[in-house]
Amino acid sequence: MPILAILCLLFVGVQPINASISPDPPRVTRHMISQSSMSPYQSSPEKRLTSYDIEYANVDNKSLRLDLRVPEGEGPHPLIVWIHGGGWMRGSKSIDQNHPVLRQLDRGYALASINYRLSREAIFPAQIHDCKAAIRWLRGNAGKYRLDHNRIAVWGASAGGHLAALLGTSGGNAELEDLSMGNAGVSSRVQAVVDWFGPSDFLKMGGKHNKSQSPESLLLGCSIRTCPERAAIANPINYITKNDPPFFIQHGSADRTVPVNQSELLYEALSNAGVQATYSPIQGVGHSLSHFQETVNLTQVEQFLDQTVGIKLPGE
Repeated sequence: MPILAILCLLFVGVQPINASISPDPPRVTRHMISQSSMSPYQSSPEKRLTSYDIEYANVDNKSLRLDLRVPEGEGPHPLIVWIHGGGWMRGSKSIDQNHPVLRQLDRGYALASINYRLSREAIFPAQIHDCKAAIRWLRGNAGKYRLDHNRIAVWGASAGGHLAALLGTSGGNAELEDLSMGNAGVSSRVQAVVDWFGPSDFLKMGGKHNKSQSPESLLLGCSIRTCPERAAIANPINYITKNDPPFFIQHGSADRTVPVNQSELLYEALSNAGVQATYSPIQGVGHSLSHFQETVNLTQVEQFLDQTVGIKLPGE
């Protein structure tokens, strides 16, 4: 066979993958999502916009900052906001190259990771004030960074899951928002929530969580049993309405840090209010991010994101 013919055979084109996003996502249930809606969108790292240490607010000379990564293309891109864990006592916006949210850049999503004041710096509700200020800043600057201000999802783990849930249920609540932090005329509402093993009702955690030096007590500035009214203000369940955005909740059945009942209580309250919600427990798993970032699990999260805030493929 002539060499030219052999080369032609080697370079036969591959048919493109077709993908479609339903404009009306189906109601999500407690059952596990079984199929991935991975997108063929591929963002070149060399063409991404990456901005570190952007100040989104300043409180008492404390600079609050975020990192923003935007895929190539004109956009506007749906945005995922990552909220770190650490018991509200530690942690930062920094994410390493293996972090599960980073792969969403290749799927057409922009990604912001935010810092917020830790409990040693300020007690609650400072942390949710900061998160809402970050959402207002991102929405207010959406045009500058090619973001879609109508498609913002929040995703957090542990303490970050608690704050993500609060963002989802307390939209419009004046007590949990400090408009003096900037962008007062901009909404802090979000369109989807991914909550990985976050606390909800502190008073039903029990055991070590009732102690005066527990992370929950340090967050509130009081031993939680002595200030139930403050614990109630921090409880995302207390703000649920039928108009809340869709939730995707996961928790390890063997979690000894945040009891699994915290996600069960949140899911039950959301469902009873008619909110679109999924609760997807993972059997035998403890309080560790590594167990949740396996591909088989991430594809479930990604399908939820695609069905709620959605993605637009190049050319659409």
